[in-house]
Amino acid sequence: MKILAIETSCDETAIAVLDCVGDERSTTFTILGNTLLSQIEIHKEYGGVFPALAKREHAKNLVPILEAALEEAELLHEDVQVIPAETRAKISEILAREPGLTKIFFEFVSECEPPAIDAIAVTAGPGLEPALWVGINFAKALALLWQKPLVAVNHMEGHSLSALAQSEGETLTIKDVRLPVLALLISGGHTELVSMERWLEYKLVGQTRDDAVGEAFDKVARMLGLPYPGGPEISRLAETVRTSGKLGGPASKFTLPRPMLHDNTCDFSFAGLKTAVLYLLKNRPELTDEEKKHMAHEFENAVADVLWKKTARALEETGAETLVIGGGVSANTHIRRVFTENMQREYSNVKLCIPSSALTTDNAVMIAIAGFYRALRKEFVTDIIANGNLPLAR
Repeated sequence: MKILAIETSCDETAIAVLDCVGDERSTTFTILGNTLLSQIEIHKEYGGVFPALAKREHAKNLVPILEAALEEAELLHEDVQVIPAETRAKISEILAREPGLTKIFFEFVSECEPPAIDAIAVTAGPGLEPALWVGINFAKALALLWQKPLVAVNHMEGHSLSALAQSEGETLTIKDVRLPVLALLISGGHTELVSMERWLEYKLVGQTRDDAVGEAFDKVARMLGLPYPGGPEISRLAETVRTSGKLGGPASKFTLPRPMLHDNTCDFSFAGLKTAVLYLLKNRPELTDEEKKHMAHEFENAVADVLWKKTARALEETGAETLVIGGGVSANTHIRRVFTENMQREYSNVKLCIPSSALTTDNAVMIAIAGFYRALRKEFVTDIIANGNLPLAR
């Protein structure tokens, strides 16, 4: 089954084409085409993602990256296509929310054959609703024109399932998954622990009661005067402390709390940690560069400690045989190291799955993977509503 997948949940515009062979027990995914455009440079001046701007950029980028993905997949074949007036009118109505997209959409599809794909998968949520709508409407227009079934994908399911994928040369494989699976999903908008006892059936185990971990990274980075995105900058500074061996001295006398570390739930809270940084900075309004490094080091340590402690509790409660870590914050070097070392030492019988760096960011490969499993179950839809708060589990 060939899946064309579209991802526009935040500030990455991504389209991928995957050839998926197998079933829910064992699947091989061959990436035929994969394109992604990041908007980080555009949003830097705002210190975060500006939704209206993200929406505009998605509308501008979707057609060019679709063309690039199809060409890479060798599925782009030029040929003049006559689009019936009724179909053209319906597509124009679908794309009415996206100024400028309609014109370039028709210019492209009028000059190429419908590609040999079997289904179209698109992110329905969670994410920024204005951004989600662009991808959804684009997918609906393609599905109508090319007469292909449409699959709505939960963005967090994409992160969770893609973390299970193992790289084997040119392909990804998901096979012999040991259930239950516990997923720690950490990103700018999410911090949650989700259990999958049966394939594609999820139960919420724990979640943040306030800020998501990625949000806390970005806010603390702004307090320290670091550029956006803040998470990688904090990680970079913290690593310089670890590799320099300068863990002692006056600059390292920062101590931050580990919120909810010892309570009897699997929930998280990062607002208090963020506030603790704020109060420390009030007492030291002018940090030296060395002090900033040590503040970043202590903050990152506190985050990793909390994430590990809560995940360990969830492993005990769920009896999980597989732990996956997904979402943008899973790219953090220290968090990956803490979990790898602690799992080897304390839960060597549990399989740990952390995605490659390329699959930690928002991407369309993960949407294709999740879309394939939903397509196997014939979970096709005729309409999709963007849901910025779409839950994976309840």
